[in-house]
Amino acid sequence: MFWQSQRVVVTGGAGFLGSFVVEKLRAQGCPNIVVPRSREFDLREGSAVARLYEAARPTLVIHLAAVVGGIGANRAHPGKFFYDNAMMGMQLMEQARQFGVGKFVALGTVCAYPKFAPTPFRETDLWNGYPEETNAPYGLAKKMLLVQAQAYRTEYGFNAIFLVPVNLYGPRDNFDPAVSHVIPALIRKAVEAQQQDAPTIPLWGDGTPTREFLHVADAAEAILLAAEHYNGPEPVNIGTGSEISIADLARLICDEVGYRGELVWDASLPNGQPRRRLDVSRARELFGFTARRNLRDGLRETIAWYRDHALRPKAE
Repeated sequence: MFWQSQRVVVTGGAGFLGSFVVEKLRAQGCPNIVVPRSREFDLREGSAVARLYEAARPTLVIHLAAVVGGIGANRAHPGKFFYDNAMMGMQLMEQARQFGVGKFVALGTVCAYPKFAPTPFRETDLWNGYPEETNAPYGLAKKMLLVQAQAYRTEYGFNAIFLVPVNLYGPRDNFDPAVSHVIPALIRKAVEAQQQDAPTIPLWGDGTPTREFLHVADAAEAILLAAEHYNGPEPVNIGTGSEISIADLARLICDEVGYRGELVWDASLPNGQPRRRLDVSRARELFGFTARRNLRDGLRETIAWYRDHALRPKAE
C-alpha cells in the first residue's frame, strides 16, 4: 500500500527514464503523480521549484531531470552541463526541505566515479580521485547531490537518498547524434549504414574501453524499490555488475542489425573512461534489486523500437 498513499513529483518524468518510472508508479497504484514541464517550471530557479511544490504538495520527489549527452556533448558544453545539473538538484532538494517533503530520491551518475577507480566500482571509491575529464563537470555536478543529501540529513534530519546508475539504454532513448549516448548512437549508425549499403562505419576511440549497461525498465524498477525500502545516507550503485568492451558492443549491435561492413576506429578521438563496472551488492542487500534483462535481448528490443518509431514516415 506504500504507493497508494503517496503524492509524487517526478522531474524528468516525460523523458527517457522518467517515462518508465511514471508507468511503474501508475502500475503500483500511485494516485497522484506530477510531472513538471520545463516550459512551466525552470527547475534551476528556487521560485519556480517553490511554485511547483505549492501546487503539487508532494510527499516524495524523484529527481530524474538532467542535461545529458555523450562524450561530444560533454566536451562542447561543460559549463552548461555543470551549472544546469547542479542548480536543478540544489534548488529541488533545498525547497523540498523547506516544504517538509517526506523523502527525496536523487539520481547520480557513474560518471562521478574517479577515472581510474578499481573495478568493480564500489560506493566507497566515489571520492578517491577525479572523474574522467570529458564528463567531469557533469559527474561532479551530480555528485554534489550526495554531499547535499548527507549534509541535510545530518543538520535537518531530511530523508534524501542517492542512487548511482550505470549507462542506461532501451526503447524511447534519444537517438539524436548530437547528444546520444553510445548504444543509441551505435544503433543509428549501424541501421543507417545497412540502409545505405555503406562499406564502413567510423567510430570514436579504439574500442577498448568497457562499459556496463542497464535496461531502462530495470532502472525504473530499482528506483521504485529504493524509494520504498531504502532510507540510508550512503550512495547505492544501480547496475548489472557486467561489462562489455565498446568494440564487442559495436559488433553485437551490427550483428543484431544485420550490418556486415567494417568498423573503422579513430584513435585520435577520446575513449572516455577506460573501464566501468559496478559492484551492485549493496542494492541487492538493501532493497532487493537485481537486474533481470540481458544485454542482447535488450538491444534487440531497442533496435526494433528504433526501426518502428524513429524510422517510421511522419504523418502529413
